[in-house]
Amino acid sequence: MPSTKADYLKNPIVQLDIKQHDVVALVEAMGEMAFSARDLNRAAKIYEMMLRDKECGIILVLAGSLFSAGLKRVIYDLVDNNLVDAIVATGALIVDQDFFEGLGFKHYKGSKWVDDNELRDLHIDRIYDTFIDEDELRVCDETVGRICDELEKRPYSSREFIWEMGRYLEENGCKADDCIVQACYRKDVPIFVPAFSDCSAGFGFVMHQSKNRDASVSLDSARDFLELTDIKLANPTTGILMVGGGVPKNFTQDIVVAADLLDPTKADMHKYAVQITVADERDGALSGSTLREASSWGKVSTVHEQMVYSEATLALPLVAGYAYHRCVAAGRKGRAFQKLYR
Repeated sequence: MPSTKADYLKNPIVQLDIKQHDVVALVEAMGEMAFSARDLNRAAKIYEMMLRDKECGIILVLAGSLFSAGLKRVIYDLVDNNLVDAIVATGALIVDQDFFEGLGFKHYKGSKWVDDNELRDLHIDRIYDTFIDEDELRVCDETVGRICDELEKRPYSSREFIWEMGRYLEENGCKADDCIVQACYRKDVPIFVPAFSDCSAGFGFVMHQSKNRDASVSLDSARDFLELTDIKLANPTTGILMVGGGVPKNFTQDIVVAADLLDPTKADMHKYAVQITVADERDGALSGSTLREASSWGKVSTVHEQMVYSEATLALPLVAGYAYHRCVAAGRKGRAFQKLYR
């Protein structure tokens, strides 16, 4: 008998809970090792330094299919425990993976050894060894379109629109207990998606604008840049914790240059920086470019910086879990950067 959609979509991805695994002793022991183990230990220590620095605003930078892979609750716990103050991410993470699950849908354990033609016929999308229901993604697209339909027809920054997505979940009932969009809405943590149309949000905007060609909700990428720069101007001491690279990485590093153009007295380089990546620097692409290279552009200080060459599902739980179980959040108040825009 031919396979059905139910045959594939039956074992949901379980989101890792760093609260259940005290990794402090493990990460400390890795500091006595070599190679990537020692790099990871130093990265965890630098993240702890960011959290203990009372002047530091922490920007979490995310790229790659992290939430579908089981890291969503890790990020949720960072937000919920005041361990990050702003997020810059891809649209796929915020909309297709987090907001999507907030609507009640799931990602499923799969395999790369499958017939992708059969998956297409069944309306199943594959993310390496993870499956997602294309029909449910269409519901996510349509929901974004409905949010557009209900808003004043004008340009919005991605930060502003994602805040509206958080309000939608708050008012209509979020169906996930680890939804990052909702948590950020509640904690006044702004989320920026500099390439916002490159995800399910884009399809929602297409549906909305096709019906409202003369006046519609649209995205203002320049305002995105200005609003993230406003964080740097309001809080000159910053640290960045980056997972992956690409547009979110460059966008976040560039605010130092933008701040210098607006007010050089508040344009300090990012004081702390950690990047977890599997990208190589030799092809000149941004994702693998080192933090030391960013220093040549005046964006990142080389005093407290660390590259960790590791796949995110392995490294991020250790770095985040180390910070959480070291209790460095105790007494730390979130910067509530969302209030800068009210």
